[in-house]
Amino acid sequence: MNTEEFRKYGKQMIDYICEYGQTIDERDVAPTVDPGFLRKLLPEEAPQKGEDFKRMLDDVETKIMPNMVHWNHPRFFAYFPAGNSYPSILGDMLSSAIGSIGFSWASSPAATELETIVLDWYAKALDLPCFFRSDAKGSKGGGVLQGSASECALVCMMAARARAIKELKGNHHDVHDSVYLPQLVAYSSKEAHSSIEKAAKMAIVKLRALDTDSRGVFRGDTLRQAIQEDLAQGLTPCFVVATVGTTSACVFDNLVEIGQVCREVRSIWFHVDGAYAGNSFILPEMRRFKEGLEYADSFNTNPNKLLLTNFDCSAMWVKDVKLLTTALAVDPLYLQHEHSSAIDYRHYGIPLSRRFRALKLWFVFRSYGIVGLQKYIRNHIALAKRFETLVNSDDRFEVRNDVNLGLVCFRLKQQDRINRDLLARINQSGKFHMTPAMVRGKYIIRFCVTYEHATEEHIDYAWEEIKNYAEETLAAECPEEVQEQALPATKKPPKKLTRSMSTRFSFTRSVSREIFERQNSRPHLPCFTSSQLTDGCTPIVIVDTDDILESLQRASRMNGERSSNDTYDTDSTEEASN
Repeated sequence: MNTEEFRKYGKQMIDYICEYGQTIDERDVAPTVDPGFLRKLLPEEAPQKGEDFKRMLDDVETKIMPNMVHWNHPRFFAYFPAGNSYPSILGDMLSSAIGSIGFSWASSPAATELETIVLDWYAKALDLPCFFRSDAKGSKGGGVLQGSASECALVCMMAARARAIKELKGNHHDVHDSVYLPQLVAYSSKEAHSSIEKAAKMAIVKLRALDTDSRGVFRGDTLRQAIQEDLAQGLTPCFVVATVGTTSACVFDNLVEIGQVCREVRSIWFHVDGAYAGNSFILPEMRRFKEGLEYADSFNTNPNKLLLTNFDCSAMWVKDVKLLTTALAVDPLYLQHEHSSAIDYRHYGIPLSRRFRALKLWFVFRSYGIVGLQKYIRNHIALAKRFETLVNSDDRFEVRNDVNLGLVCFRLKQQDRINRDLLARINQSGKFHMTPAMVRGKYIIRFCVTYEHATEEHIDYAWEEIKNYAEETLAAECPEEVQEQALPATKKPPKKLTRSMSTRFSFTRSVSREIFERQNSRPHLPCFTSSQLTDGCTPIVIVDTDDILESLQRASRMNGERSSNDTYDTDSTEEASN
């Protein structure tokens, strides 16, 4: 493809993107395909000769787009927002065109310095403590753009590990660092993101996942007790993570209490994960939730969630840059340069090669301004509060979380099984996309405002449809009552979902308590995690022995009836197993 062809096809692609954005509401939010579908639609080998661009774009429209989950759809209410905007897309496009590999200042001076400046802008916009900014007088800190919050958690834990091992070593420089690993302990709440557990596995640090209070908040007394227990066992607490905006219910941990406990133990690095909700600190009225951040050693938030910047882009700040770079620096001769006072971001994270992420974030800040970004987030909050009001106005439903940002956790006042079926009906329709969570011991449906241009009409329409699906779900549970209501002859009572459909579209699977406990038992490490933390995308394991017993009894009865009638029905078998 030469320059003129690129100019021609580039304009076609921009037109396609614009058309996609303008007509996205005409598409289903999510597909209902099965794994392996695409292999049947594409050739088994790459073409020997280049193909026409129009043919490629046609295949995108016919084979790819119908089978995508459209995260920027106005009826996508799952997970958290996938930040995106036209200024961000343009910035990413230019970054790709420049194609720089910005591992050091010498390799890409402007990319390095823009990243530093934009992160200082960002820190000021969020009103972060001055020690996180590189331009603050006397500051040892600074920021960096990572690929994800998972990377932020890992590199901060590695920095904490390195600092703790250095203290334990003392003058015993001949002893390998690995000798001290069994002594280290990290702490989170059970509502922390699963990336914390993955970071602990990769860093080979034991992780204790601690209980929260009745509102899901991680509290200082719980942390202090766990630390005291471990100190008494001769262990070394080295890392604590608190969350502002948990995945399940957008709960804000008590940073003041946790920070004060961390301050009592010299070896602890205090990290605050604000992947979604940390961006809300751009609003003065949300800053009450960041009280205690002054105790933190590091903080991260994702503009690719709530600041209209497309993935990947995760901002991280540390109080002392040297502690981070000491843990991660590898400096071979061929990468060294004479500008020793300049920042080399390759020492701030895992990869050597780095994308020019700052460009798209710079475009977003300059296009929207602080006021425009505040308006966008306030709209999400207002719409979430509107949905909360609608839910509370219907006695059949309840809200299970404190709605402070864009997430509402709601459910029917029914068994978890019925709520799973409700979510399955919603998702199976293709008209909406939502995800579940467990909040205070109950299965709930997460309704998160994600669309940049969301309006009250989008929320009201979603609520009306949710009520319709709820009526279908409840009617399928009690078909006799539906028949007594004298439905029109043309309208049949709704069918109960099969077990496979319910499981698939409610993102859950049900197991016995015995199986659950056997899979998650760690007798040699009774106080440490074993896949306890959530990530918002892994199917929820439901432990409901009463439900399972009832299902088995129903299946047994129906099998007995089939045996006497000598007839078999596959679909009804699945219904009985549900």
